[in-house]
Amino acid sequence: MATLQRTNSCTDIGFTLRRQFGKPDFRPHQREIIEAALAGFDIYVQAATSFGKSLCFQLPAVIDTGITVVVSPLLSLMINQVEALRASGIDASALNSSTPYSEKERIHRDLETGHPLTRLLYVTPELCSGSRFRERLQKVHEQKELARVAIDEAHCISEWGHDFRKDFQRLSWFRETFPAVPIMCLTATANPRVRQDILGVLRLDSTPERMKTFLMSPSRANLHIEIRYTKDGDDNRLSDFVAWLQSVYDRRRAEPRKEELQQLGERVENVPGIIYTISRDECETLSAALRAQGIGARPFHAKLPKDVKEDTLSRWIKNEQGYDIIVATTAFGMGIDKNNVRFVVHWRLPKSFEGYYQEAGRAGRDGNASYCFLYYSREDLERVTRMVKGDSKDGTSYQARLRSLQALALYCESIKSCRHAEICKYFGETEIPECDFACDFDKDAEDLEERFREGLASEEWVSTQAMQGTYDGYYDDY
Repeated sequence: MATLQRTNSCTDIGFTLRRQFGKPDFRPHQREIIEAALAGFDIYVQAATSFGKSLCFQLPAVIDTGITVVVSPLLSLMINQVEALRASGIDASALNSSTPYSEKERIHRDLETGHPLTRLLYVTPELCSGSRFRERLQKVHEQKELARVAIDEAHCISEWGHDFRKDFQRLSWFRETFPAVPIMCLTATANPRVRQDILGVLRLDSTPERMKTFLMSPSRANLHIEIRYTKDGDDNRLSDFVAWLQSVYDRRRAEPRKEELQQLGERVENVPGIIYTISRDECETLSAALRAQGIGARPFHAKLPKDVKEDTLSRWIKNEQGYDIIVATTAFGMGIDKNNVRFVVHWRLPKSFEGYYQEAGRAGRDGNASYCFLYYSREDLERVTRMVKGDSKDGTSYQARLRSLQALALYCESIKSCRHAEICKYFGETEIPECDFACDFDKDAEDLEERFREGLASEEWVSTQAMQGTYDGYYDDY
């Protein structure tokens, strides 16, 4: 097992938390995970989106000598976390395809010394496969300056997980090349099969004596979860959402709620939220339709210019007027530290159960009540199924994606059990928490059944339309 390079007391850890990260105290289990990391254990962390998983490798990186390499699949996450770390006085950098050439050369020169000044280096899994990066990291290791490797969004390793990426499987190189360097895996969404796959691919299951596993309940009691049924012949998503948002505004205007908001410095008409769509075109048209209703909504997708995306994100995080709602494709929000997102709406059916819950989990990270509802239609299910089938049909990953989508459809059409309980069961949780009226079933089971019966198109009709090719090419701009 890797040995500590310095002695760390619990007092040191708490002091670093307050001084470097500006946080008064740890969230439940964070201290335990960090202490295990500093003791040199391999770590597996599975926790809901609001848990604060990044702190589990960032704080040890500040205390330990040497560099922590963080493997992350998303550039937006890297940018957000590196900026936040630098603002806290922590030497952090990102190395990826978007890094300017001069910055890349600076980072490589830093690694070539064998004693890098950088404490946290964020890299993509693709970069980890490159010979130049590997050679420099080996030099760092020879000088005993490679503190640990942290793999974020670790479910991407498994062919049975959503968002599978082949380069993630090549990360086994870390354990094969640096057998004594601790590895930390973190994810919000992995069922038992995916979890075992992660440990196997990274060779962590071969040394169970040096492994610490932390499995937190996926349940988020502050999230009010609901499925809203619709169909092509009577698609009332826009009017339904606008009416719901208007009702939220009305409640915020009421006394004493208005006075409370004013004391917090919030506007009545500021209800920060995210709406997820599945196509770039719908990001644009939906945000325009909401603005026409006087609602501050802005699109966010991969085809927008970089400066527009950065400006939109910055204004949304600051709660600026006219930037209350982000209408985005599914990659948005990873790693973004905005605690007061009051709602997450899925305008269309996501491509996986894991993706759905990960995105919903971006609501209410401050612990306050927040709303998550998904507009579900059987026509959308047919469209998304065709999208998944249109991907590569070779290998386990295709089967896993299709199985996850089917599980999400069953969840949406379930009207006989608690939503929170169904989520916990999917992710292998054995202790099912009480919902406390925080889902549509527990709140009003009779109303749920009526909405289900009247709101969906019949399976026979959807099947007939599918045979006629009605749904072909619907998401060509995805």
